[in-house]
Amino acid sequence: MTALTLPAWVSAAASIAGAARPDAAGSNAAAGAWSAEGLIVDLFRSEGSALVRLARLFVDDRNAAEDLVQEAFIRLARSAHRIQDPAKSPAYLRSIVCNLARDHNRRGLVSLRHHLPLDEARAATEDVLDVGDDEQAVLDALRTLPDRQRQCLVLRYYEEFDIDAIAATLDVSRNSVKTHLTRGMRRLRELLDPAADPDPGATPDPDTGAGP
Repeated sequence: MTALTLPAWVSAAASIAGAARPDAAGSNAAAGAWSAEGLIVDLFRSEGSALVRLARLFVDDRNAAEDLVQEAFIRLARSAHRIQDPAKSPAYLRSIVCNLARDHNRRGLVSLRHHLPLDEARAATEDVLDVGDDEQAVLDALRTLPDRQRQCLVLRYYEEFDIDAIAATLDVSRNSVKTHLTRGMRRLRELLDPAADPDPGATPDPDTGAGP
């Protein structure tokens, strides 16, 4: 299998991470020491495509979604010296992407590249949302919701996160997540079927009480 060619910005971000967190070396190296540069590269290979698809659920533009993911990696790289547990990095990246998407939708995307090398290929990830008409209607309705409602619904029903994971990703309380999910589902039903009455018999989400 041909190895994935890394965009120039990934290599640049890896260099930033290496400078931010010099790897332990020599006889004093701590057990379990890890490479900050290697972490960025591995995360791009394992999480890059999924992060772009996640961003596309929040912003209706491929280039904007890739810019958000690129910025998330840059911010992670710059914070490499604070990372204690590399296993938590994917969750941290998702959190950054969600917050960047929220800011993007509020005030529009300003250049996020921080003068890193330009890459004509951009992030080499597949981000096309291959969905049917019904699901496209849901996605279109999702994009009209307030940011927090949209984020909670996407993480719950597309990423299949539980309430605790959503709360940790968005840095909000569990009760806040439940409230956003309930209000978001109610508004989606109104948008997708304005003539329908709320269905009191709908099966609730076991964690939130919101319908499916």
